[in-house]
Amino acid sequence: MRLFSCLLALSVSACTLTTTPVPTSQPAPVPNAPTPASSTKGMSAAQAKAAFASVSRRVEPVAERECRKRTQGMNCDFLIGIDPNPSAAPNAYQSLDRNGRPLITFTQRMLREIANEDELAFVMSHEAAHHIRGHLARQEQTTVLASVGAGAITSVFGGSEAAVSLARDLGGFVGSRAYSKSHELEADELGTIITHAAGYRPSVGVQFFNRLPDPGDQFLGTHPPNPNRVQVVQSTIQRHGLN
Repeated sequence: MRLFSCLLALSVSACTLTTTPVPTSQPAPVPNAPTPASSTKGMSAAQAKAAFASVSRRVEPVAERECRKRTQGMNCDFLIGIDPNPSAAPNAYQSLDRNGRPLITFTQRMLREIANEDELAFVMSHEAAHHIRGHLARQEQTTVLASVGAGAITSVFGGSEAAVSLARDLGGFVGSRAYSKSHELEADELGTIITHAAGYRPSVGVQFFNRLPDPGDQFLGTHPPNPNRVQVVQSTIQRHGLN
């Protein structure tokens, strides 16, 4: 694993990508870290800098090992970094570079919302789990199938070319969210296991959800209700005898 060079300047800049590879797709600004609802302060810039380096060194090899154990032919060489844009919204997300290498990106504002290394490890492990579970490819496939299906149905019922195009767009939009919530819960479960294996406490890391506004159970939402996510983490801890 190679940390981004901007890590050394965390107090001045942010660090989602300081390397030239570009993610295959740019995620929404708040996929995994809405602005916390409470006023609980996270780590200082200096603490975040030290914590990010330490946690990355411990989580990355564990995530790589889990990736190789659970997949075949997948690129498991994670690159973990910080967004260089200090104004980027609080966020952490997984993406791929042009060569298919998995990238895990944190914004500086996201790091300032995290209270301790256990929370940081949990969020980092959660993002690694998205890659290991193949969520990007699965979501893309679902989006394409939903888009094509909606367009075909509209065409069969005599829809105009414009109507078919609109149906494809709407179908793709709904399809892209069809499994988003289940993907998050899957990543929470595997992320809990990775967090523990890296030497951190998922029982503490999961407390990060307590400071996030609950997205509720929205039909087209991308994230499940916070209590559901906490329940998945707690049940995983109990099932595997973690802490």
